[in-house]
Amino acid sequence: MLPPNFYLKEITTIFKELLINEQINASQVRLIGENGEQLGIVSKDEALSIAEDKGLDLVLMSGGTNPPVCKLLDYGKFKYESLKKDKEIKKAQKIVEIKEVRLSMTIEEHDIAYRVASATKFLQDGNKVKVTLRMKGREQAYVKKAIEVVKEFCSRLSEVGTIDKEPELLGRNIFVVVSPKKSK
Repeated sequence: MLPPNFYLKEITTIFKELLINEQINASQVRLIGENGEQLGIVSKDEALSIAEDKGLDLVLMSGGTNPPVCKLLDYGKFKYESLKKDKEIKKAQKIVEIKEVRLSMTIEEHDIAYRVASATKFLQDGNKVKVTLRMKGREQAYVKKAIEVVKEFCSRLSEVGTIDKEPELLGRNIFVVVSPKKSK
């Protein structure tokens, strides 16, 4: 069961809350205007009155400095634009999936061609392809032949992908990961 404030934590990680107006507990602040101009070091009360006159909020931008840096801005608008920008950045990220193609030691030519076509499509879509060959029973004695089958398969993908590292044996499986080639 999830804790009751689980979803609140998720929202606050997206946007870090800043201290505004009366929440600021410094006697003097370095004030920055709404257009980025330096207004100098003023008392907190004076900064609050300037913000109130202009219809803006006094926002603590950097509390670790001496004196703390505060800026005059519309906090609601600032928060909205920050959340919007974060969403755009998240949307622009490309999530790379790993698709798997399974082979066997006794695979026929037509089946290899079919799997090459599938793997080529995955690579062209920008996904990585994990090629797996599982050896059963007596096939485990012929590891070299299994590696040759995997290498032959990967060589057919050389136009659209590159092998991340050489095929490796884990238990009775041989793995290799093929990444899409970088488009220019």
